[in-house]
Amino acid sequence: MLLRRLFKVRPAVEAGRKLYAAAVAQARQPRFYTDFAAPDTREGRFDLYTLHVVLLVRRLKGEGEQAAETSQALFDAYLRGLDDAFRELGASDLSVAKKMKKLGQAFYGRARAYEEAFAALPDTAALTRLIGRILYDDEGAAPAAGLADYAGRAVAGLGEAPLEALLQGEVHWPEISA
Repeated sequence: MLLRRLFKVRPAVEAGRKLYAAAVAQARQPRFYTDFAAPDTREGRFDLYTLHVVLLVRRLKGEGEQAAETSQALFDAYLRGLDDAFRELGASDLSVAKKMKKLGQAFYGRARAYEEAFAALPDTAALTRLIGRILYDDEGAAPAAGLADYAGRAVAGLGEAPLEALLQGEVHWPEISA
């Protein structure tokens, strides 16, 4: 009984893990790769995972101590997932550390850029250019507009989502439609 209480996972940590799993599951939806022509590469998948994690972190920001702890647990799960992926690919410990540092910087850079683009919503022009540059290496990429519309709907939907549900690890993503 005492050991179970000592090693029990805190609710925010469990919620963060669930939110990460939901972000990964959503980012793996085939329609991103078919309808929006997202590159089905390691980089393309990284960018879709990152977008979904950024959306969740953004929603939890400024919502109190439990939300901050859940957000941190989400980010920790994201980093752990990336670390595990590198190790499964056979990367050495030194190589993984260097790659993780680079990916951490990429995450924060993307998070800042997304935040600026989200601030302009409902106008999706800045978000379309950003997604075009990040995901398609082309600011004018046609599929970027559809993905920007999806991301804008995700921002709105998460903004309306009850905080209590997110703190339980429950998230409902918008429909993926081109």
